[in-house]
Amino acid sequence: MKIPNKNIKFPLANYGKLCFLKNIITNPNIDVGDFTYYDDFENVGNFEKNVKYHFDFIGDKLIIGKFCMIASDVKFIMNGANHLTKSISSFPFAIFGDDWKDAMIGKEYPNKGNTEIGNDVWIGFNATIMPGIKIGDGAIIASNSVVSNNVEPYSIVGGNPAKEIKKRFTNEQIEKLLKISWWNWPIEKITRNIQNLTNDNIDVLKM
Repeated sequence: MKIPNKNIKFPLANYGKLCFLKNIITNPNIDVGDFTYYDDFENVGNFEKNVKYHFDFIGDKLIIGKFCMIASDVKFIMNGANHLTKSISSFPFAIFGDDWKDAMIGKEYPNKGNTEIGNDVWIGFNATIMPGIKIGDGAIIASNSVVSNNVEPYSIVGGNPAKEIKKRFTNEQIEKLLKISWWNWPIEKITRNIQNLTNDNIDVLKM
């Protein structure tokens, strides 16, 4: 059984613009699952550049599951971008120091937690994911979408702000797929089911 090597950077021969993402990540606050790939029109090193406002002192994480597909120019906005929204002014006085340095004493900037992308998620070209968003397994994010609300598993969303267009399967089928969680199978079992995973008949999956 010959299986693609999850530990190589560039899985396509003679093509350096698509990578298995976990093998190029340097930021310890970005966690990526096996076989998730990133395809960039210019340089795969752009991925981390497109994780914006991701400051170590905040500590939020970008967590991406297995077998995800991430297109060029996808951007993740992290919690470092957040400003006060319930105060009279949103201006970040304290960061400029001097007599403004104490402006945030007893206060905190909004923090929406980690950004979490499930497994088998396809994120289209130039989509933007806002801070703290949770995208469920099997979801599809249309090109140029701005995702400002959580996305349910196996939903297709699009627009600005992104809205649900439709579910990929019935609720009963989605429940079954989430229970199966094929991405957690041993890779040999996944390989035996390649023809079935690229079909639409859930019942033929070889357990």
